[in-house]
Amino acid sequence: MIKKTFVVGLTVITLISCNSTEKKSETKIENQSTVQVVGAMKNVMWKGELAGTINLDTIKDKKGLYGIGPVEYLAGELLIIDGKSYVSTVTTDTTMNVEETYQVKAPFLVYANQTNWNIEDLPSDVKTIKELEDFIDKKTLGFKRPFVFKLKGQVDSAKIHIQNLPKGTKVSSPEEAHLGQTNYTLENSEVEIVGFFSTEHKGVFTHHDSNVHMHLITTDRKKMGHLDKVFLGNENIKIYLPKKLKLPPTMAILYCGSEYYQSKS
Repeated sequence: MIKKTFVVGLTVITLISCNSTEKKSETKIENQSTVQVVGAMKNVMWKGELAGTINLDTIKDKKGLYGIGPVEYLAGELLIIDGKSYVSTVTTDTTMNVEETYQVKAPFLVYANQTNWNIEDLPSDVKTIKELEDFIDKKTLGFKRPFVFKLKGQVDSAKIHIQNLPKGTKVSSPEEAHLGQTNYTLENSEVEIVGFFSTEHKGVFTHHDSNVHMHLITTDRKKMGHLDKVFLGNENIKIYLPKKLKLPPTMAILYCGSEYYQSKS
């Protein structure tokens, strides 16, 4: 009887505490890093603001750093993956150069530090970008958004591009911004894909018809670019989503502001 009274009392205290400190409780449960955004895609595409708004080397915290964006003046693509920064530029219609460096500027950039992941096999029915976007959306309804995610494994095929705007080109539309863009195809390749998901950043770091912006890099680090199309094939592909802290399993806990409830195991 005393034990039951104690549990009921603890639940009541928890409810009262949640009502008064909802934001604080949410902070304890979430383990996702804040996504930072510098510049905006729409300013590049429609206003011609091509110059760099951030030097990647000025981002001080490189631990678990992830980021994507174009090179200033749309002269290439950039990807930061687990603290290492890569820049790809066009050499020919079929070849590219991929360099590891932080000495580069971007007209817009989205980035975050993320070290704790939930890793699982990607379902076999998720093969295209749209199917991946829908899967991530449903899987992360209770997540703080936006957030970074990544994939790792072998893709059956993929299409990537690198911006290669001719020097001196003035830009006032997406069509003009993509002048010189060079496309590359990959088949049966081991890759890593870094993406950012948001339903609120169309025109900022995602295109107007998508909630994801993704860059792909091969595991040998010889090819990298903006991901336009992919057929995943699901050969041991792993998906990495930001990890949420586990709640103590000993007592029933109510997480205010959500439908999360965990009873004693």
